[in-house]
Amino acid sequence: MELSVVQTVLLSLLIVVVLFLPLTIHKVEENLEAFLFCCGIFAVTVSHVWSGHLIWAAIKDPLVITFAVLIAGLLFRQFNTHLQKLTQKSVKTIGLRWTLFLIVVILGLASSLITAIIAALILAEVTVMLPLERKGRIKLVTFSCYAIGMGAVLTAVGEPLGTIVISKLSGAPHYAGFFYLINHLGWFVLGGILFMAGMASSLRESTITRAPGEKAADIGSDNTVKGIVIRAGKVYLFVMALTFLGDGLKPLALKTITHLHASWLYWINMLSAVLDNATLAAIEVTPAIDDRTLTFLLMSLVVSGGMLIPGNIPNIICASKLGIKSKEWVKAAFGLGLALMVAYFVLLSAIL
Repeated sequence: MELSVVQTVLLSLLIVVVLFLPLTIHKVEENLEAFLFCCGIFAVTVSHVWSGHLIWAAIKDPLVITFAVLIAGLLFRQFNTHLQKLTQKSVKTIGLRWTLFLIVVILGLASSLITAIIAALILAEVTVMLPLERKGRIKLVTFSCYAIGMGAVLTAVGEPLGTIVISKLSGAPHYAGFFYLINHLGWFVLGGILFMAGMASSLRESTITRAPGEKAADIGSDNTVKGIVIRAGKVYLFVMALTFLGDGLKPLALKTITHLHASWLYWINMLSAVLDNATLAAIEVTPAIDDRTLTFLLMSLVVSGGMLIPGNIPNIICASKLGIKSKEWVKAAFGLGLALMVAYFVLLSAIL
């Protein structure tokens, strides 16, 4: 559909609002799910894209993630003691730094097979049990979520982004199969995961407490049945909000980014920090795309998705479980994401 000037301006302003209000207004930060839901409703209304299909998708799409969060929360609650003993044994046997390194590497690589959702749920539970202060835990979570986001894109199993890309390129001339994204992105993703693991393993001593589990209570995690159910409900509302927001902003994306050069798209894709990367991929990836442009697009989408909480499902799950606020996430992840964007842009430009 063609957007009017008024619609274009309103949707553009909405992006600015979504980016900055959670960082500047405490009430918005405290009620991020409700805020994004209202923004999604506004976007869909301005774009005139209301439909029965959209409403059904917004109701249905969050169910899998919500049930996964609910069931995993109840299971982890039941086996919490065993997991805690395993975590503490790892720290005692190989040391904290190697434990952190392996957590990031294993979850990052495994996310392409066990899905980003399961990887994030494991991360959220294990993080609470590590001998880290709050600042250290937040850094570990952001490093790990970057790694999970990168790893999950390698297959159609890991997250919707990979599913959409492989589906759209399954025919001529790409004939994309299960290993298509691994062949194109594998080394770049592996490098990113190892870098994040190195960052995690080099957390400064000032972020590490002396006694394992000593300050687990100050993380903001509520493992009562009521707390688990409330957390699952918040995740449901969060994903529903992003569904509305993604469809509402889609006409603006179609109007502004479809004909841009790969280099411009690379930086425009920083919108993935607040807009579902699968939505952007569905707009940008076509059978006519060349391998170089595809690599640029996908790496920019998976990297920028780690910058803000709404950018990726693992971010949402971990932030909800550990009570991480928008400002805390930005402080730990945004600058790192910008540095990664620059580094990958230079690397991809040189190699490709």
